[in-house]
Amino acid sequence: MKHQTLEQLQAIAGIDQAFPQRLMSRNERLTRWVELLEASPHRRLATLYQTEHQPTSILSRLRSDNSPISVAFEDPILRTSGLEGDTYGEAKTFFGLTDGELHNVLCYCHFGATVSAATAAHYVRGILGTEKPTLFARLRALFMS
Repeated sequence: MKHQTLEQLQAIAGIDQAFPQRLMSRNERLTRWVELLEASPHRRLATLYQTEHQPTSILSRLRSDNSPISVAFEDPILRTSGLEGDTYGEAKTFFGLTDGELHNVLCYCHFGATVSAATAAHYVRGILGTEKPTLFARLRALFMS
């Protein structure tokens, strides 16, 4: 067996060091997004204007600096897993979301010009079905059990 350097092997075999990259499941991607948002819960993030009224061709390219989507795109793990941009269309595809789900996370009509990262995380948790119970829900569970 002949020993070769990595550079020699790359020249011969065309080795891609990023491969094999671990593919994250939809839930893992969404959970990672929640974690990123919750890391700075008071951060004010830009919403996207009237997502429900935009034509599909414009909606897919819609983006804003410092949006909940851009928080995800800043993360090298999500980018390595396939997140290619911070547009509405890319987030919808990458996270496997419906227009309604993404609308609830980041539309201007719900929050105004900005939304806190904690609030965006709450709505993403709702998509996952892992919302943290509210104080009222915990009290109700305590007294009803």
